[in-house]
Amino acid sequence: MKFSIGYQLPEPDQQPFADLVADYRQQVEEVYFPWVGMASGRADISTTRGYTDWSTQQRLEADLLALRRMGLKLNLLFNANCHGGLGVSEHLQNQVLSVLDHLAETVGGADVVTTASPAVAHIIRQHIPQLHLRASVNMRIGTVAGMSQLADLFDSFYVQRDYNRDLTVLRRLKTWADKAGKAIHLLANSGCLAFCSSQTFHDNLVAHERDVDETRNIPDWTPTACWRLLKDPNNWPMIMQATWIRPEDVGHYEPLVGMMKLATRMHANPRLVIDAYARGQYRGNLLDLMEPGYGPALAPIVIDSRRLPTDWFQKTSSCGRICESCDYCRLALNGALVHGEQEP
Repeated sequence: MKFSIGYQLPEPDQQPFADLVADYRQQVEEVYFPWVGMASGRADISTTRGYTDWSTQQRLEADLLALRRMGLKLNLLFNANCHGGLGVSEHLQNQVLSVLDHLAETVGGADVVTTASPAVAHIIRQHIPQLHLRASVNMRIGTVAGMSQLADLFDSFYVQRDYNRDLTVLRRLKTWADKAGKAIHLLANSGCLAFCSSQTFHDNLVAHERDVDETRNIPDWTPTACWRLLKDPNNWPMIMQATWIRPEDVGHYEPLVGMMKLATRMHANPRLVIDAYARGQYRGNLLDLMEPGYGPALAPIVIDSRRLPTDWFQKTSSCGRICESCDYCRLALNGALVHGEQEP
């Protein structure tokens, strides 16, 4: 399995991100990255609460050049869930094309653009038709109908993560994609709850994070469903019912997808994640691999995935997610919970 990993801007005293990637060059196919000052599926990499690190673009471009020299593909993100009133504007069109023109001049161009916006896809298809376009996982496309409706805009699709463990669905999507000349990919280590009812709300908040951070918001309320729910241990089985794929289970997906995405843009330890999936195994707290990672919600208790039942993959990839009448994940979680001091 090859991996697409998310760019993380290192602190000035840390090693360049390209040096980290070089250690796993054989397993990494591409690096995905946002552009400075633009909304995306995560926080702006250059500005926090109005303070801008003006060295960001220079350091980003230096890393992109180094990655290009390694022969890696560069995947530019325009994956914000909302562009506000500019969502279908000529302003957005000019902004997108100017970024792509600049990348062509400085680092040899982008190889892929991942977007959650059909408008952005249309802009690029009209002006740079040869550029590979990929539908963002935030679009929640998990059906043949969904892919076929956008087949004129996209060359590949991140599958709605809620279907990561439904091999029947994945095989069906793969069959259609092969016939249509498309490709499907999966996000392996999302910590998001399955079929999260708050995902659209949360993704829109992130797209407007710069404004949200500067606003007096509702006190003593958590806008993300997961952190609110996990305050109650009775809801912890939701973690097991989520969408993540263990490093040990990646091999089962090789007939279906040629590349998996690893969420590392905001992860506290991207090397930990890349190393675990590159090796196909992990000894430690399973929660530490995820983004978001729920380690603080369960601390000092951790989840040791080696203690999961031997039929974990077979069961969870064929169960149909009838969770309301099944105890399997709750029992599996109980067997895998250990106190932090016992962590391997």
